[in-house]
Amino acid sequence: MTRKQRISYAPLGKMDHAMRAEMQRCAREGTPRPESSAVRAHVPACFWSFANSWRDLFKNGVCDHAIKELARVYVSRSVKCEYCGNQRSIQAAGQGLSEAQYDELLDFEKSARYDERQKAALAYAEAITWRLDTDDAFWGRMYRHFSEAELVELGCFIALTMGQQSWLRLLNIEHHQYMAGTSASLAPGFESPEALARSRASPDYWAKDGSAQVEKGKAGGG
Repeated sequence: MTRKQRISYAPLGKMDHAMRAEMQRCAREGTPRPESSAVRAHVPACFWSFANSWRDLFKNGVCDHAIKELARVYVSRSVKCEYCGNQRSIQAAGQGLSEAQYDELLDFEKSARYDERQKAALAYAEAITWRLDTDDAFWGRMYRHFSEAELVELGCFIALTMGQQSWLRLLNIEHHQYMAGTSASLAPGFESPEALARSRASPDYWAKDGSAQVEKGKAGGG
């Protein structure tokens, strides 16, 4: 069954030059891709608030980008934002992040795919996302791996992406619907409308398994 889109895309022709240039960048590079940006474009202040924050906190900043990418997709898998969860950062791939490292995010503590710094970052994302209580041991772990500046940036980024993804998942937007024709920053298997449909129909599609989310929700009181 086709899911009904809940908020429309703002027409490209009604955007000013600067917004159209950013939309072209979204189509060319992704992260974010055009559809979510076109929704925010109904309110230019919302469009630029997110675009500038994403640039400053995610693409740039003091904490390594690949760590933030893992945290971003951890949030996607937790809140089940399929639109966001089916995107990948080209920048993080260039820093050595592999596709296999996305597969065990919700069970990261038991996984051998992550080093101790990555696991600490994911524990931070977990505590924020699932509203977990923390103690001195938790914060001791954080400070073994991150500076205060890194913890501030990572925390702000996790909060930004969690809020956006929790909202976007309600809207039923999908890739290849706006400024279509590129596969920039899409996960393997989602590069075209046909490939996306096949991947979502697969019994192994990540968003079909809700068991991990349910257990996390119980642990976090959600």
